[in-house]
Amino acid sequence: MKLAFSTLGVPGLPLPGVLRLATEHGYHGVELRAHPEEPVHPGLGPAERSAVAAEFAAAGVEILGLAGYPKVAAPGDDEPVITELRSLVDLAGDLGAPYVRVFPGGGDSPAEEADARAARRLGTAAEHATDRGVRILLETHDSHRTGADAIRVLGLVGHLQAGALWDVMHTWLGGEQPTDTYAALSPHLGYVQVKDIASPDDTTPLPLGEGVLPLAECVEVLSRHGWDGWLCWEYEKRWYEAAAPLADLLGAGRTHLARLLNESA
Repeated sequence: MKLAFSTLGVPGLPLPGVLRLATEHGYHGVELRAHPEEPVHPGLGPAERSAVAAEFAAAGVEILGLAGYPKVAAPGDDEPVITELRSLVDLAGDLGAPYVRVFPGGGDSPAEEADARAARRLGTAAEHATDRGVRILLETHDSHRTGADAIRVLGLVGHLQAGALWDVMHTWLGGEQPTDTYAALSPHLGYVQVKDIASPDDTTPLPLGEGVLPLAECVEVLSRHGWDGWLCWEYEKRWYEAAAPLADLLGAGRTHLARLLNESA
């Protein structure tokens, strides 16, 4: 498996700094938070996009994907959501990134209505994503936090360019076992976000291995089934200012993930 980290852990850090952290600590790739607060977002022009792609290529670091914020199951008109999806897909295509992350965001809507909205929007955007060589991944999050929730949507979409992103914290908070999550998502799985927290009531990010999330079990399930994709450390420093700086933790985090991979081999 390849290892990456998300720029959510180093909010606002210019790309040279991001690439330095990746190369110094042995990470194969980076998940870029695609937001106007960050160096990479859909507002970049063609020359800026080319420059970003060139920086990553020169450093030998892959752009794993773009962490976008469209809420595909949210109430409202389809067109603004689809437009946002297409803009992220275009950015990913220009950067050579294989994935775009989106949220469900169904809120309090009845599950059947939220599922139908999400499937309709993902299905439409997936056609555009096919032309750009990009997959749109629905993260296990908020209204659809388990694999069982996500597969209801993806089963309706039925398109190869619409897949799943497994966030291990949300499936755990949803009461789902790693074996059940993998069974649900495996036909659609793009990559896996790993992290650690102290408890269900305290989701402040912790160094990997110092919290309660079943990281060893997740890696074991993936390895046992021969899955050979990406593990991406999503350290949510952007939302928890008191959390320790990610830069100080990246080396130990990579060592911890490598140990889990070796133990499960």
